[in-house]
Amino acid sequence: MQKHLNNSQNDNADEVVVIGGGPAGLMAAETLASQGLAVSLYDAMPSVGRKFLMAGKGGMNLTHSEDSVSFMTRYAGREAVLSPIISQFDASALRNWAAGLGIETYVGSSGRVFPVDMKAAPLLRAWLHRLRTQGVRFHMRHRWLGWRDAQTLVFATPEGETQRSARAVVLALGGGSWARLGSDGAWVETLRQRGIAVADLLAANCGFDVGWTTFFQERFAGHPLLTVAARVKDSGLPMRKGQFVMTATGVEGSLVYALSAALRDQLHANGQAVLELDLLPDTPLQKVISEIQHPRGSRSLSSHLKSRLRLDALKMSLLHECLQKFDFEQPQLLAQAIKCLPLKLTAVRPIDEVISSAGGVCFEGLSASLMAQQHPGLFFAGEMLDWEAPTGGYLLTACMASGKQAGQGVIDWLASNK
Repeated sequence: MQKHLNNSQNDNADEVVVIGGGPAGLMAAETLASQGLAVSLYDAMPSVGRKFLMAGKGGMNLTHSEDSVSFMTRYAGREAVLSPIISQFDASALRNWAAGLGIETYVGSSGRVFPVDMKAAPLLRAWLHRLRTQGVRFHMRHRWLGWRDAQTLVFATPEGETQRSARAVVLALGGGSWARLGSDGAWVETLRQRGIAVADLLAANCGFDVGWTTFFQERFAGHPLLTVAARVKDSGLPMRKGQFVMTATGVEGSLVYALSAALRDQLHANGQAVLELDLLPDTPLQKVISEIQHPRGSRSLSSHLKSRLRLDALKMSLLHECLQKFDFEQPQLLAQAIKCLPLKLTAVRPIDEVISSAGGVCFEGLSASLMAQQHPGLFFAGEMLDWEAPTGGYLLTACMASGKQAGQGVIDWLASNK
């Protein structure tokens, strides 16, 4: 293919370029366009919002309804830097924003907030209609390659390379998970070569390998483990109630995701991590001991535990996966295991298959408006920043809030540099 260079001149340069068509980039574009700025949005994929749509297939979880103090604790280690950003576009503001697009929301039993129809596509369609009405120009199949010089952006397109210049740029390129949807982390080295500090991308909201026996794998892969509590051994974190899913290689699901950062960090530090499970979180230890010791007559131990403690086949099999035969012969040891079963994890699942990633552009090199301190006019937003959060609406809220912050940062910076 013949190489094609489109050299934009200063008199027709885009006023602001946004690179990345996920929620953060779209929110940055909306914030900019709402103030009358000329905005061009570039994305490598044929259409925008692909990961957004994929996330919505199980029910579009927009945000969470819990109080703001509890909400901010979900961003462990980044509360201080994210709190002023999210406070400008919190859960309430996000719901009002959705309502402005004609998307009504409701609070589910878990406190999570969803569109009434549970779908992502109607919201995205309404959002894109608003952006086009505001004059945002979309350039699909434009993969950002970096800079030709200090001001010139280079893109790969089906027709060859093209160049664009802009007064300000917002990068919202996503993290390192789900490369097929556009978030491949290829930007990490590009930014590092420009002197921008980037923390290594790590799997977040991820599953873990255990190494099941063949029997367990064939019998229970895909089965949910319901009504349990879990904590990370030696982490100081409390037990959390919830549920998760057995996989062919290990475990994944909401309760595991909530603990995944601590589990991942332990694995990286020690080569293994231990997830301690309370299989009967609503039953005190002494009650468990008493029920185990209750005379069982001719019944098998499995039948006895199912009858007296309602331990199902999955929980019984987990006990057999983790304990020795001797442990089943001692009521107190068995009871303690039911209340605190050590499940050894051996590896984190590959980053490309997990929900989100940690790491990214370090906040220490950015201003409060998310502009690179050493590169005036270059702003960042979304998952490519160095933060992480569990599922439950926290990821999307922070992505959109940071997009709004970066967009407003561009507006203020342009105003002060006329």
